[in-house]
Amino acid sequence: MKNVINFIKKEAVLCISGILAAISCFIVPPSPDYLEYIDFRVLILLFCLMLTVAGIRQSGVFGAVCQALLKKFASVRTVGTVLVLLSFFMSMLLTNDVTLVTLVPFTLLLFKEISGDGKGRAEILLLVLETAAANLGSMLTPMGNPQNLYLYSKFGLSLTEFIGVIFPYSALSLIMLLFSSFVFLPKLKTEPPKTESKIQGRLKPIFFAVLFILNMLTILRVLDPLPLLLIITASVLIADRKLFLRVDYSLLLTFVFFFVFVGNLGSIPALSDSLQSVLGGNEAAVSIALSQVISNVPAAILLSGLSDNAEALIIGTNLGGLGTLIASMASLITYKFYAAAEGSRPKKYILIFTAFNLCYLIILGGMYYANLF
Repeated sequence: MKNVINFIKKEAVLCISGILAAISCFIVPPSPDYLEYIDFRVLILLFCLMLTVAGIRQSGVFGAVCQALLKKFASVRTVGTVLVLLSFFMSMLLTNDVTLVTLVPFTLLLFKEISGDGKGRAEILLLVLETAAANLGSMLTPMGNPQNLYLYSKFGLSLTEFIGVIFPYSALSLIMLLFSSFVFLPKLKTEPPKTESKIQGRLKPIFFAVLFILNMLTILRVLDPLPLLLIITASVLIADRKLFLRVDYSLLLTFVFFFVFVGNLGSIPALSDSLQSVLGGNEAAVSIALSQVISNVPAAILLSGLSDNAEALIIGTNLGGLGTLIASMASLITYKFYAAAEGSRPKKYILIFTAFNLCYLIILGGMYYANLF
């Protein structure tokens, strides 16, 4: 029973999506039409991207690059600013969750070498800013986070169209993050961690870099998803089959459950029409609000089945990643790492996290509703 409770706590969104899908199956009995609900292109792209990025991370490239940069800086403010910038720009290509899985443990290790008043608060501030940077940086590209990849594929947008929608918000986000880093991070002295990260040979990083390029070409619709799946699967089986254990299968299953739920909603005209009437013209606001409760990935899947306003959904679900701790599933990665660390103060972390994220959300949301972009 305890294991079941722990699983529900860990995979709350997966469980909610499964329950919703199951309930909808009683209303619309299962049939071969269910296959039409599922966007296999998105599932293939997510699976291949997770495998490839796991391989790049395993090669040690991320850690080595971070350490090389940080050896040049000697205070929490300068090191923190570098980490925030790394988080912002890395997330555009490597996804927000992979970026945080890479940088957060490194940051926690870094603070073990720091002493002085305000160390604990500085650690929380930097982790909060890194997390915000990963969520805000990832919103600029289709491959930056799962909801972007889904919406980009769902509405058949071009890369320039997608970036054009979200670029002003991304640019303002970078300004806010830099301002926050310079104002709130202290000038505590620091040293790079003593444990060094090494790149595992030359061939492995190049091998996975080539696979990453194939992923990008498929996302840009130059290549087809099925050949990509075959190439990536065969390549990883040969290079390092343990990488299959690093795929977030719960996220893929969550997508499937929501595809079924949304597809069944669309099969009930009366319900679908009433929801569309409520959503009409309020896509961004509803996206932001719903993301606070079920996170922005499920919100994107659910609302895209009820509205074709791609621009509002992209902006709403990306800004919706700010706010509560569960608004973006990537934010939970940082919290879990920090909460497990010695001497952590989870309640203070949540308080500071929420304060900063709400401020960013109010500013960016205010800009949207003021029609300044």
